[in-house]
Amino acid sequence: MPTPYCSKPTSRRTTKPIKPCCGASKSLAHRPSPCGSAESTPAKVIPELLPDFTLATLEGPPRALSSFDHPSLIVNFWATWCAPCRREIPLLRQLRTERGARGVEVVGVAVDFREDVLKYARDIGLDYPLLIGEEDGVAAADLFGVSTAFPFTIFADAQRRIVAVKIGELHADEAAFILDHVEKLNSGQLTIEAARPLIRDEIKRLDALRSAGEKS
Repeated sequence: MPTPYCSKPTSRRTTKPIKPCCGASKSLAHRPSPCGSAESTPAKVIPELLPDFTLATLEGPPRALSSFDHPSLIVNFWATWCAPCRREIPLLRQLRTERGARGVEVVGVAVDFREDVLKYARDIGLDYPLLIGEEDGVAAADLFGVSTAFPFTIFADAQRRIVAVKIGELHADEAAFILDHVEKLNSGQLTIEAARPLIRDEIKRLDALRSAGEKS
């Protein structure tokens, strides 16, 4: 069974592989509340609104997360050394291609050495926007209350409310369900108070089905 997420580095000198975490992926789709981790470190709090930060881009000049003004935003924290992170890149590219016309944008936040990210992005032809940081990338990740694991993915609506946080590898069925509900939020068909528990419960259900299938 592939490890669904990897330990997050804490400084520039530890931006290379650390022992992978164990356990199932997690979804946090609710009002801000303590966020558990794979290593039982002290809980943090998920913010209500998408925090802003500025990091270097793939092209070089820095860019703020707030400069992406698409109605639906997917922010994916990853690293080149993280196998689950690499596995979900094709899905992220697909989501941007298929849902871009509906206002979805994907922003990858690579917490890694810049030269490694540049080489990997060139090698695979990565074509969605990237923000890149080492210690400043770790600091950006910490703003989201997710303290120990990569990848993790943030889904935000047009008001930049955090609708869901997926810790661990993102799957197509999860992404589709979350994005459908983000669209309903943006169109006024659903409230944030209703959306978050719906997403949380569905991700738990999908995780359970996946785990049962892997064990059978």
